[in-house]
Amino acid sequence: MKKRLKIKSNKDILLQIIKEVAHLENPNQENVARTIIKHPSTKSETFSKSQIIETYNNFKKELHFSPDEEKKFLEAIKMKKVRTKSGVAPVAILTKPFPCPGQCIYCPNDPNMPKSYLSMEPGSQRALSNDFDPYLQVYNRLVAYKKIGHKTDKVELIVLGGTWSYYPKDYQIWFIKRAFDAMNDFDPLKKVEYKKKSDIVKDEEMSHDIEALWEGLYASQKKNETAKTRCVGLSIETRPDFISKDEVRDLRRLGATKVQLGIQSLDDEILKLNKRGHRVRETKKAFRLLRLSGFKIQAHWMPNLYGSTLVQDAGDFRKLFSNDSFKPDELKIYPCSLIKGTALFDLYLKGKWKPYSEEQLLWILQECLTSTPRYCRLSRVVRDISSFDIFAGNKKSNFRQIVEADLEKRGIKINDIRYREIKDEKIDFSCLKLKNTPYETTVSSEFFLEYVTPEDKIAGFLRLSLPKKSVFFEEIVGSAMIREVHVYGELVEIGKKGDKKAQHVGIGSELIKEAEKIAKKNGFEKISVISSIGTRQYYQKKGYNLVGLYQIKKL
Repeated sequence: MKKRLKIKSNKDILLQIIKEVAHLENPNQENVARTIIKHPSTKSETFSKSQIIETYNNFKKELHFSPDEEKKFLEAIKMKKVRTKSGVAPVAILTKPFPCPGQCIYCPNDPNMPKSYLSMEPGSQRALSNDFDPYLQVYNRLVAYKKIGHKTDKVELIVLGGTWSYYPKDYQIWFIKRAFDAMNDFDPLKKVEYKKKSDIVKDEEMSHDIEALWEGLYASQKKNETAKTRCVGLSIETRPDFISKDEVRDLRRLGATKVQLGIQSLDDEILKLNKRGHRVRETKKAFRLLRLSGFKIQAHWMPNLYGSTLVQDAGDFRKLFSNDSFKPDELKIYPCSLIKGTALFDLYLKGKWKPYSEEQLLWILQECLTSTPRYCRLSRVVRDISSFDIFAGNKKSNFRQIVEADLEKRGIKINDIRYREIKDEKIDFSCLKLKNTPYETTVSSEFFLEYVTPEDKIAGFLRLSLPKKSVFFEEIVGSAMIREVHVYGELVEIGKKGDKKAQHVGIGSELIKEAEKIAKKNGFEKISVISSIGTRQYYQKKGYNLVGLYQIKKL
């Protein structure tokens, strides 16, 4: 209430800020900030961008802006633009605190968090403030995005927290269903406010009738196909040793399209020393089952584990892409952090392990970045753990930028997808070049198709998989598989065309046509896509019909 009164009593000042921002010659973040500071409130306070955006939404009819003025203002005032630069609005949510089957010696055990997570991490704080309720986590994150000027109609739902596959099945289904409910209820065209537990209708108690729970989830998914806020990607985090045919089938039923696998190392001795609880053969099996089922695979890998060395780490990383059993689509690199209360901390006190120095960490991460092929996205390099929680070792969360800056200074090329994303640059489709990077795995021939600029910036890509081994989903037997289509550039609302931005210049359609040509040329009579719930309509318009858990088109 206090915030609304402040906005109302400062209406004229706020409208003046809006007008000046809309007419800045160079509306960069620095000039926008100067404009805001120049006009303090009646109490000499500086307005927040969310207050300015709320004022605009409430009184925009009084401004009489032209479409160009409105567009310029919204672009200039938007906060944290990087959040949706990859084409979707990411919403990360955590499961409730729950035991984990692993006994990893480096893993923190915060009683208020799922295993391996710490209370001071940003995502953990959001989950805790929402009592780990999936509905509240999703809904309130979407409200936050809207308040800082982001579009929310395309959401990548990222489910984190311990080992997903170890949670009870009824909790899993209920958790995902409530996340879909939140997206279905969120209407970005209406005024929205943060919700608390008492504001939401209490969901029915989790039934022990698993099939009834599935039916409830399917109904919520069906609604999301045409909702104003759609789930265009669903990522779930688990361990390699929990991946089986039944588990893969259930992940697909939940609507998952990507699986985050904590592989940590490709050395059985290192896995044993760190009490990881699985071997490399389980990792190979997980990759095989997930790839044959069309999933995107995001691996988590850790240098500086107990028992390893810099040279061993460099060799282990290279195996990720030289060994046909692996070759992940995405990768998170988490250098081992020293947290009090872990078994690793005891080894540190005994002098049996120590964290890499900054110089050593710089070297190994440069080896990683320069060894990553163009078909892989390095989603994260160094985990976002609070320096308060790290006892010794690297405490710089921006270490990736330090590594990249040093490589750039020395003129060394970085090829991973994230580094080459086009961001929000305007593009001329006629200048883009279609590049095809083929590579082999133990179970498939892969084709990484991408449209790139003359500077090798990536505007969009497609992952095509031609299976060489038999699959266990009946509906995709004998079918080529589109595992991912992603167009970069700032998110454009569903149904709207962008101004030569990558999302809507036909890049996705052209990539799909090329994939269909390759599949047909290689003797496949049908092609499937592991579509997310919110993209089903998109693929249906392109001739892909829902059969079982996939959308399929005859060639």
